[in-house]
Amino acid sequence: MINSLKTFTCGAALFGLASMSGVASAETYQLDPGHTSVVASWSHFGYSHPVATFDGVTGTLVFDKDEPEEASVKVSIPIKTIDSGVPALNKEFQNKTYFDVGHYPDATFVSDKVVATGDKTYDVHGKLTMKGHTEPVTLKVTMNGQGEHPMAKVPAIGFDATTTIQRSKFGIDKYVPNVSDDVEIRITTEGAASK
Repeated sequence: MINSLKTFTCGAALFGLASMSGVASAETYQLDPGHTSVVASWSHFGYSHPVATFDGVTGTLVFDKDEPEEASVKVSIPIKTIDSGVPALNKEFQNKTYFDVGHYPDATFVSDKVVATGDKTYDVHGKLTMKGHTEPVTLKVTMNGQGEHPMAKVPAIGFDATTTIQRSKFGIDKYVPNVSDDVEIRITTEGAASK
C-alpha cells in the first residue's frame, strides 16, 4: 500500500525551483502548503482502493503563460505526514519496509521539461526521488486559474495534476502484486507570488 508513495505526490509535491532565464514576464510562485493536497491511491487485493494523503508540501513554480514550456517546478513532500486514516498502517508506512522516514524523510520532484498539450493543459516531465531512488515521472497538469488572488491581492496560480508510479521502482514492493505496484497520485495546489 505504501506504494502509494503518494508522494507523491504529487502533489504536487508534488517543488523549490529553478529560475527561467531570459523570460521577463515569468513569475515565481511559492506553493501554499495550506492549499496543497497530495493523495495516493492503490488497489488492495482488487477489493478496494485505499488512499493516503501527505501534508506540509512546499515548493516553487516559475511560470510564464506566454512561454509555458519554459516553466519549472520543484517540490518537497514530507513523508512522515502520511495519513491513511489507519494509525497502525501509518506507522507501518514509516518503517524501513516501506518509506523508511528515519533515513529518507522527504520525497522530491524536480521538473526538467514542460510540454503544452492544450490551452491550459501540460505534460510536466521530471524526476521523482523517494527512499533514495530517482525515477522519471510525467505529471498530467491542468491549470485551474491564474491572476490576482482576491484575498491576498498578489499574483496567484492554481493547478491539478495526476500521475501513476510503480512503487517497486522506489524500493517499496511489499505485497506486490496483491497490493498493486501501480500507485495513482493526485495533486492540487495553489501558489502565490511574493508581495
